[in-house]
Amino acid sequence: MTLGTENDDYSSSPGPSLDGSFRKHGSVALVSTTSSTSSKFVPTSKRVYKVLKEYVMELADLNIFRNHLEDWVQENLYSNPSGGEHSFGSPFLIDDLRTFDFALEGILFQQLMRMPRPPYSSENLKEDEYLALEDFLHTAADGLWHAFWHKNKPLPYFVSCPCYPGSKFYTVEKAILRGRLGRLCGAALMSKYKGNTHAHWDNVVKFVLFKQDMTGSEFGFSPPIACEALFYAVHILLSRSLSKYNTVTSDCVFVSVLDSKFGGVVKLGGDLGKLKVDLANPYHSIVEWITCHADVSISPVERIWNKLGNVNWGDFGTLQLLLATFYSMVQWNGPPRKSMDSLAANHSLRLQKRRMECCLIENENALVPYQHENNRHGEIVELEYQNSQNFKKKGSRLKLNPGEILLLEDQFQGQISFQIQEFLDDVNGCSYIAVASENPTKFLTLYIGAHPSCLEPSWEDMSLWYQVQRQTKILNILKDQGISSKNLPEIIASGRIVHSGPCEKQTPKGRCDHPWCGTPILVTCPVGEPLSSVISHDGPISAEEATRCCRDCLSALRSAKMANIQHGDLCPENIMHIIDNQGSRNSSLFVLVSWGRAVLEERDSPALNLQFSSAHALQHGKLCPSSDVESLVYLIYSICGGAMQQQDSIESALQWRQKCWAKRVIQQYLGEISPLLKAFADYIDSLCGTPYPVDYDIWLKRLNGAVDSSAERGKMVEEILRIKDVAESSGTSGSGNSLSA
Repeated sequence: MTLGTENDDYSSSPGPSLDGSFRKHGSVALVSTTSSTSSKFVPTSKRVYKVLKEYVMELADLNIFRNHLEDWVQENLYSNPSGGEHSFGSPFLIDDLRTFDFALEGILFQQLMRMPRPPYSSENLKEDEYLALEDFLHTAADGLWHAFWHKNKPLPYFVSCPCYPGSKFYTVEKAILRGRLGRLCGAALMSKYKGNTHAHWDNVVKFVLFKQDMTGSEFGFSPPIACEALFYAVHILLSRSLSKYNTVTSDCVFVSVLDSKFGGVVKLGGDLGKLKVDLANPYHSIVEWITCHADVSISPVERIWNKLGNVNWGDFGTLQLLLATFYSMVQWNGPPRKSMDSLAANHSLRLQKRRMECCLIENENALVPYQHENNRHGEIVELEYQNSQNFKKKGSRLKLNPGEILLLEDQFQGQISFQIQEFLDDVNGCSYIAVASENPTKFLTLYIGAHPSCLEPSWEDMSLWYQVQRQTKILNILKDQGISSKNLPEIIASGRIVHSGPCEKQTPKGRCDHPWCGTPILVTCPVGEPLSSVISHDGPISAEEATRCCRDCLSALRSAKMANIQHGDLCPENIMHIIDNQGSRNSSLFVLVSWGRAVLEERDSPALNLQFSSAHALQHGKLCPSSDVESLVYLIYSICGGAMQQQDSIESALQWRQKCWAKRVIQQYLGEISPLLKAFADYIDSLCGTPYPVDYDIWLKRLNGAVDSSAERGKMVEEILRIKDVAESSGTSGSGNSLSA
């Protein structure tokens, strides 16, 4: 990477060039610079840094910059006026915008400050405009940060407003107090470097240029506005290259341009190492770099605010601004924890749920839209209740709301009533948190199965059969054999729902024509948060929690093995994380749930999970003695932050497992977290796919020792702090007594 210079200031004598050597005037100095894989320009010598800093200070006049660049911008903007297109491509692909739109479906953006509308112009109007702009930028960044990066961590950005490139930054309130509101040019999203909220140009994450009225907005940016946006983009790029602390490795910058109605995005990127720094004519050299070496992209100008001053969050124009903000945040904070594609994938689930809600009925093997024979245009019509035998046999999924009472008929306990507290948004959508009427302080998990008439045509309802009927069978086997553990779910009640109205069933185990008659119910305890949700919200767990999770899951597997039962479906969604708030310390407990796919006999088939199932299960469709603990190793590796590739086939999943074990990827990663977990992975590596049994006892003993010693250390720290507090309290009161004496 090189940087060329032509400097007339040193023509009188052969002074030092930018690389520290001596050259005569007129030569071009080739300067070595540091370059990352993203081609970010970094000056490596103090001389280069000093000259570049002086060069940036010379680029201070927007009008001169515009005069040099405007003809080139105008030529490219209006290259095809009849087709409404220009030579500058858009910064965003339409497919990316569509995916981003799907990803933002579940995200709430709430701007509180409304954007005032022209043509009325006053000082108060501009104050309201900048307050609305500040709130818009903060709302966008806050929504994206908590949706893609961290749900609970505070936003690492703040909003500040400059007057011109190189000027100080002000909050809107401070600009009003100091009489500088009329000089503000826009707003910038700033990075809090190590918690520092002092605003500098090298900390600009995203800049928004605000104009009072973008003339010709409906037809795109005018050349003067495009030049002004590029002027600020150049200054941000050069400021980043001069920063000693900036960690951004990208060589591009996004600048949004807004007024009170419309908005768009300008993107500038390129290798600054190809910039020929000419202190005698800085504007000519920077324009030459833009026209010859830089990549300029300009988006269409679209409406942002409606007539009430609210943001059209789902519209095309706002999506462009949000996507530019998203890419800018990626430059500073790295890839998000939740990718755009993963959030967009939830669109199909929401779409299916909406289709289920909007006049869709089950028609044997398929879901088909219901259309009344007299209603061929799709209007919403009121339907009378159909008392036909065929309709009743269809059945419908039972939907319960908080506060409703559900009556369960248990074979051994009789009728028991439960009050619904909360709906659990799981994959099958059939779980609730409930309380028994006799004990309203204890929360329980209530599973509602599928109506028996729905089991054959619907695979989704078959999964409910595994979760309710089959899990009931497994938990009853454990209960009948006297096997209990705090790491296993406890069955509280099971049976069938008692529906309202008369029941016309002929036998105790029969069913009447009521759509809910015969629907199975399972009630278990305890209630907790799925481990997958914990990881999604808080990120990878600590070494202590990982060791505790491994111990608790191994304990549950050992207890089930006493009844010759294997779980067959270990994954983060099937492990409940429970916080015990009793005692002096909060302690965690992990419970292995969802035993519906457990393997009892040779003919039973486990669930197949491309990420967590054992290699033997994927290859043969059966479990070997070490299959569950092999899945446990993959799970511990994943929740500790290990890279789990998204697999698309059994073949790729098997290849990934073979590669990881052959290169000891899992052991090396776990070794940095806990030597004990690494040793456990080594032990499982020697058992994978073999007929040899797992020695649960020795590993539970080792894991118990590690967990108990960690708990004891925590208790000792708390006791020391408690004694210290008591001593300080006694010392304070003692000194008070001596003074009074």
